[in-house]
Amino acid sequence: MEEVDCIVAGAGVVGLAIARSLALNGREVIILEKAESFGTETSARNSEVIHAGIYYPHGSLMARFCVAGRKALYAYLGERGLPHRRCGKLIVATDADELDRLTGIRARASANGVEDMELLTAAQARALEPALHCTGALLSPSTGVIDSHAFMLSLLGEAEAHGAMLACHTPVVGGRVGSGGIEIETGGAEPMQLRCKLFINAAGLGAPALARRIEGVPPERIPGTWWAKGNYFTLAGRQPFSRLIYPVPVPGGLGTHLTLDLAGQARFGPDVEWVDEIDYQVDPRRGDGFSAAIRRYWPDLPDDALQPAYSGIRPKIVPPGAPGQDFMIEGPRDHGVSGLVNLFGIESPGLTSSLAIAAHVVEMVC
Repeated sequence: MEEVDCIVAGAGVVGLAIARSLALNGREVIILEKAESFGTETSARNSEVIHAGIYYPHGSLMARFCVAGRKALYAYLGERGLPHRRCGKLIVATDADELDRLTGIRARASANGVEDMELLTAAQARALEPALHCTGALLSPSTGVIDSHAFMLSLLGEAEAHGAMLACHTPVVGGRVGSGGIEIETGGAEPMQLRCKLFINAAGLGAPALARRIEGVPPERIPGTWWAKGNYFTLAGRQPFSRLIYPVPVPGGLGTHLTLDLAGQARFGPDVEWVDEIDYQVDPRRGDGFSAAIRRYWPDLPDDALQPAYSGIRPKIVPPGAPGQDFMIEGPRDHGVSGLVNLFGIESPGLTSSLAIAAHVVEMVC
């Protein structure tokens, strides 16, 4: 059995950020990825938004890591000249009830350390975005967009420059907690048995299932698994907005919002569709619900302008309708297994939070 120092299971943005940080700290790192390349699941199937840290419960890991991660991410991207844009976003109310809720959203953002939110009247919001219909809005100047693939490629490049190695087509099929470390069995064309001092389970959608495949991990420390699919539609033709447009949040997500890619192309989503299996096909019929939601803040959306684009799946660790979804990051002090860190429920804002999550994990183990 081959001996290695650190194994990171999962080459999404969080796994790559952790691998980079471990490598920068002088650790020997192997990244195991079941897919054909890095970042093919949740990390590549999202809005590519740099979140400010507005909505999350005060004191939660999501709130803490989003605010710290956003600051670290802008610095990282700027220092390396990686593509991104701090375009800002408007959270828009379209009736009196939603208008009242904007004050609470702003208060939560302030409690989380997001101090630059600005409450706008309907006239002030329309002065920024003339095509917008609203009764009022919150302006978040710190929100932006990113090229997630370029960011992940940079993380991987820096990890490899410091000795890390990525092995694709290499799923972790089982393992056990041993006296000399954690023993891992991999599948693929060339199955291996590896023993490591440190095992990081950053397997995203498959993280709980992976933890259950490792003998010796307390089952009561492994959460359940629920998948919330988010579908996206793109807009055929030009759109009139220069900022991201978000409705007031809905249960389970942030509502059908308008985001922009770095070329200015508009895309709408995600919605919330609870699923029992991973299936990324987008049902065109869901566009009818999109159109109705979008017209609440953009009444002039042209008929038949939405086209199915792509979908992503959020790794939920609480069932539909249940409150309290937060990142769950557990090390030896939590579950009692030396050399093991499990990351569960790393959904949005995982991309924004990735550098802060990596710093936290390295602090736990180094």
